[in-house]
Amino acid sequence: MKIQNKQATSIPLLIILSVSLAFIILAVYWPVLESQALMFDDDQYLIENNLVQNPSWKSAKRFLTEVFEPSTVRGYYQPLAMISLMLDWEMGGRLDDLGQFHLTSLLLHIANAILLLILLYLLFGQIWSAAFIALLFGLHPTTIESVAWISERKTVLSTFFALLCIISYALYARQSKWRHYTFVLLTYTLALLAKPTVIAMPALLLILDIWPLKRFNKKAVLEKLPLLAIGLAAAIITYISQSRTSLVKTPGQTGIIQILLIFLHNISFYLYNIFWPVHLTWFYPFPESFNFSNTKVLATSIATCILLLSLVISLRWTKSILLGWLFLFIAILPTMGIVGFQPVIAADRHLYFPMIGLIFTATYLTGLLWGKIAKRGNYLGSIIIIALVAILGTSETLLTRDYLKYWQDSESIYKYMLRFAPDETVLHNNLANFLGDKGKHKEAITHFRKSLQLHSNSASVHNNLANLLYEIGQTSQAIKHYQKALELNPKFAVVHYNLANLLAENNNVNDAILHYQKAVKLKPGYSQAWRNLAAVYTKQGKLQTALDCYNEAVKINPNDIIAHGNKGLLLARMNKVDQAINQFRTVLKARPNDKEMHYNIAVLLELKGNTQKAAEHYNRALQIDPEYQKARKRLQQIATKQK
Repeated sequence: MKIQNKQATSIPLLIILSVSLAFIILAVYWPVLESQALMFDDDQYLIENNLVQNPSWKSAKRFLTEVFEPSTVRGYYQPLAMISLMLDWEMGGRLDDLGQFHLTSLLLHIANAILLLILLYLLFGQIWSAAFIALLFGLHPTTIESVAWISERKTVLSTFFALLCIISYALYARQSKWRHYTFVLLTYTLALLAKPTVIAMPALLLILDIWPLKRFNKKAVLEKLPLLAIGLAAAIITYISQSRTSLVKTPGQTGIIQILLIFLHNISFYLYNIFWPVHLTWFYPFPESFNFSNTKVLATSIATCILLLSLVISLRWTKSILLGWLFLFIAILPTMGIVGFQPVIAADRHLYFPMIGLIFTATYLTGLLWGKIAKRGNYLGSIIIIALVAILGTSETLLTRDYLKYWQDSESIYKYMLRFAPDETVLHNNLANFLGDKGKHKEAITHFRKSLQLHSNSASVHNNLANLLYEIGQTSQAIKHYQKALELNPKFAVVHYNLANLLAENNNVNDAILHYQKAVKLKPGYSQAWRNLAAVYTKQGKLQTALDCYNEAVKINPNDIIAHGNKGLLLARMNKVDQAINQFRTVLKARPNDKEMHYNIAVLLELKGNTQKAAEHYNRALQIDPEYQKARKRLQQIATKQK
């Protein structure tokens, strides 16, 4: 099908439909704005990410320039996703209020639905079928994971640029203007910088050249060469950055038979989730017996073979069904398990962009049907189609709202996932962490021990259990689990840090220093470890060494208020009064009502003989806390001297 000529009179209707689409999706997804669920990887992307929590050009530069070995997120290079989260922090997003993060992801999802509407209209010229299908995409329950999970900002952002890329290509195919082709290259690059899983874009555009653009020729192939060059560079960067910071299984390690089984299983599995999106979950574990002896694996494999045969047969009537499915298959291929980097066999978030292939087919077939009905003046047929869309939209709305209720907090979502995967160690471990944070220690320990029962050699679980035992005062048991974690993984920087904290608190200073030193050696950007190491050196009287450590801590994290405050106290002890005052002033910029900082500055100003300014800070401390006797006593002494 060739791109249709657009009538200017269609633009107002397109605007009305876009606005309507936005309001409907916003209304259905509204509960996500109150979600406080934090999940897998959110510690790296947000909770412990100093760069995200310190918005600046310097942070943005690090996200952009740490190409082959990102320092804050284990995994592939994704600077635009990280910068977008940093901007959310700048706009007020916080760990105890995730609303801003969810708002941005939701707005991107709405934008994607509108871009999809525009693209479908541009390709097929049927505005109503485009609107119906775009609405069903916007409400589909499989999109929840990409919107409600903080770490999946990369998916909605990457898809936003990918859709702009395809729209630009459709315009280029229609008008052959190089500004459109330039925009194709730009948006493809931006999509890759958000999430490299859209790497197959050159092949996807070739599919569109075959259908519906009908311009597949030598020129169309040659036009993809610059895109292939960009994609190849992205593939190399992705593999290197992923392998240096996380685990990667190559096809040779995974095995050809295993990959084939994953394909046979996942093709049917994903289509099932699209057409029957009930009981969705984040965690779809590998079947215990991943071979044909497993009934589910055998059933999905047979279903996939039948599907492939049906697709070939469908060519007798239309190529749209096969090519729509082929778009989905190629788009989802990078996440299918050829290169392994995740503990699950499938994930709904991987469908977010690839699902567009089936959407092309659905829009085309709906448009044909709608056109035939319109020609015959069959109003009953039109009513039936509208009613069917309404039924599907309502069903999706109910399923989406039902799924969203489990995303309101971390405990709810993990307990929900355990309903479908009760023997997954990582789920028990993560749930236990959140239960511990909420003070449900007994229940948390139960889940930690269940996790270790399922997988006794998990250094992470031993570390987390040790943290909780340490918190509730079971120090000896905590040390045993820290030591077990280090026995399993001697390069686990966080465990060295946690054990060092315990040892320092129990006055085992020398051993604490050794573990802090190992932590910062393994993870040079570990600002908390540098800060605590400085505190231990201060206790030992090694003041210059302590100062060097504080300098490193605030260099890594300029907003570490505790480090600035402690550094100020150390500088005062070293008689570096002016430098100490500057550190205390840095703290006051972030916490203007910190009475201790006002008191500290006042004492140092007195030493410098500036009693007037000192009195101002003592008075400010008393305004904050009228019962602050230290400040009152010093203020009275100043008054006595002045008399």
